[in-house]
Amino acid sequence: MKLKKGDNLMVLSGNDKGKTGEVLEVIPKTEKIIVKGVNIRKKHVKAAPNKEGGIIPSEFPIHSSIVGLVCPKCGKTTRIGYVLEDGKKFRICKKCGAKIN
Repeated sequence: MKLKKGDNLMVLSGNDKGKTGEVLEVIPKTEKIIVKGVNIRKKHVKAAPNKEGGIIPSEFPIHSSIVGLVCPKCGKTTRIGYVLEDGKKFRICKKCGAKIN
């Protein structure tokens, strides 16, 4: 997967279309990601001795194919490419060619 924790993404399809958020977790085995503020569902949590129970809203995973990376330079959603410089591999924006951390 070309997405990493901390990337800023925009949802391209589904119920949360148009929302942006930061990647909290990447799950490569299922090609899913958890994005802050996207795909929020209510989860019923049982009380434990050190935790309070109740109905807690939390983010659930979405498939990585329905999101696009927002380029930090041009601010548009873009695909990700790779380039080698001095033996190091960098991610680049396919629209403006800027390096992405």
